[in-house]
Amino acid sequence: MILHLLFLLRFLAPGPDAARETETFRLYKFQQPIGIERALRVRQPDGTTEIRVNFSFTDRNTTVPLSATLTLAKDGSVVRYQAWGSTSRYSQLDDRISVEDGTVSIERGGSAAKARAPDAFFVADGYSPVVVTQELWRYWSSHGKPAALTVFPSGSVAIERRGKDDVSDDEGKPATLERYSVGGLGWGRETFWVDRDGRLAALKAVDAEFDHFEATRTGYSAALPALVASAAADGLAALYEISKPALATPQGEESGAVAFTGATLIDAKGPAAVQDSVVVVEKGRITAAGTRKDVTIPKGARRIDLPGKAILPGLWDMHAHFEQVEWGPLYLAAGVTTVRDCGNELDFIRSVRDSVDSGKGLGPSILLACFVDGDGQASIGTTRLREESEIPSLIETFRGAGCSQVKIYSSLPPRLIAPLSKAAHEAGMTVTGHIPFGIGAVHAVEAGMDMINHMQYVVRALFPPSYDPDARLSQPVLFKARQEIDLSSASSKETLAFFQRRNVVVDPTMALAELNSHTPEEIARFEPGLAKVAEPLKPALQTFGASPEQAESSHKVWNLYLDVLRQLHRLGVPIVAGTDQAVPGHSLHREIEIYASAGFTPMEAIQAATIVPARVMKRDKESGSIEAGKAADLIVVDGDPLSDIRNLRRVSMVVKAGRVYDTSKLWRMVGFQP
Repeated sequence: MILHLLFLLRFLAPGPDAARETETFRLYKFQQPIGIERALRVRQPDGTTEIRVNFSFTDRNTTVPLSATLTLAKDGSVVRYQAWGSTSRYSQLDDRISVEDGTVSIERGGSAAKARAPDAFFVADGYSPVVVTQELWRYWSSHGKPAALTVFPSGSVAIERRGKDDVSDDEGKPATLERYSVGGLGWGRETFWVDRDGRLAALKAVDAEFDHFEATRTGYSAALPALVASAAADGLAALYEISKPALATPQGEESGAVAFTGATLIDAKGPAAVQDSVVVVEKGRITAAGTRKDVTIPKGARRIDLPGKAILPGLWDMHAHFEQVEWGPLYLAAGVTTVRDCGNELDFIRSVRDSVDSGKGLGPSILLACFVDGDGQASIGTTRLREESEIPSLIETFRGAGCSQVKIYSSLPPRLIAPLSKAAHEAGMTVTGHIPFGIGAVHAVEAGMDMINHMQYVVRALFPPSYDPDARLSQPVLFKARQEIDLSSASSKETLAFFQRRNVVVDPTMALAELNSHTPEEIARFEPGLAKVAEPLKPALQTFGASPEQAESSHKVWNLYLDVLRQLHRLGVPIVAGTDQAVPGHSLHREIEIYASAGFTPMEAIQAATIVPARVMKRDKESGSIEAGKAADLIVVDGDPLSDIRNLRRVSMVVKAGRVYDTSKLWRMVGFQP
């Protein structure tokens, strides 16, 4: 706090013979205002310009402050840059970059390096203040608009003009904004808009936790929903433009019949696989599936021979957060052809869903669990519910958006669960989500919740009565509770049986819990996907894991989670596989592997990511198994996952609505190693 007060004093202090200009941006998470960025531009007598930035927001009770100074030469090139503070609730930044005599000096994270300055370059972190993106664009625009521009501390960026958007400003006046994308600041592309005066008007990006993050210059707040939707549609279109090399079936041939022959067919309907199978696809639908002797291949059909491989239904991820367009090809690369998005910005996710459904975007089918929370510092999301009288309007909005479910978050007042659930059910939607503060899982289900996200809420339902139901589930709390929970006791059995009687669907996100319960060294052994993710994702993923001092207690908590999962499965409680992102593109496979280790047969583990979620979401007539008449959403796997469930990671081909993609090319499209 003292450092920030000192910074503000310097920020406000007048300088001799200096021209001064202040710029203000409002900061948002999930389109909800969370903070302000103020940038003071001071033009010095020697022709340089110093930009001093104070950037701060509050995310779920945590203040995230970041400060920066950027000194530019007359031509807009960088002289010095310094940024320090927090980049998220869990991460910090302390970077210093200076340029002198053609040498760039870099101090970052306690290490120092030097590099030769190229002819053209700029500075930008993966989570720079908003005004730095503006200055990056201005430098790029005035230095020949290069296809690639080196940035320090590392990497390069690609800026592209993508069109324009006509919007209304906060006074209702029309404004035309030029739309640009920038790739290379983090994972994937960000979108920003520039007004007619060459000022950054708005930004659509993700934050250091990979959640939706936006910013608007003063005067453009009202335009944000339209700009978010535009960014989603444009980003998917850009990916679709470059997706042709990943198509194993040339575009335009999807209407002709294709026969997949010779693979082991795991149709997800029952325990047995079909050897030497044939699956026929025509016009995006499965027209026949079975043994070679039982299926007639249409005359003229294109054949794809798959000896030694297995063919399965496309996988479902039942806990997705599709927060940037790069998730589209990433999901497909992992064999995921359907996702349930568990909380998003409606403007963004509707645009993504509609682009995919219309064939103009690259990605899985998307079902929406539309997000609602209560008020308070711990709240999150774009939609808040405070009173019962607000429910009809909320439900009408969700129904109009095509939501399949209502997702409740942690700050929703418990008294609203029952009326909200009743209204959702009457509108044909089910209710899923977190168990809000102030109520337990049993009472939340009694109030109308149909499904539970995350195993922690089931485990909390087994806590002794003396435990505070609102207590944060820290490792010490969980470890202490673990000592007192007896799954063989009458109370534990009755609680778990209650979930079975109510047919509660549990999306346990076990792979995420496993990451938080093991040391980084242990994680590297069971999750090989960590070594394959895009480079910008690696620093954030390195924050997962327990310390060596926590390892013993964390392992005991993890074993409790496994024991509860095992008991739920034995009771027949529906379990659906979901990731909550975790290790992108890989954690769904790990989730399925965990199920197999907890007593599911390999077929049952596969079904938890295919036919079971399709039934739960009432889409089993359309998806979830390989049967004539269903959508041609398929995956081809090298090896047999029924003999070794880890073979499910070896997806070599994915078929989405009849289009056949080479997964290795999809991985590379988003910066991952196949």
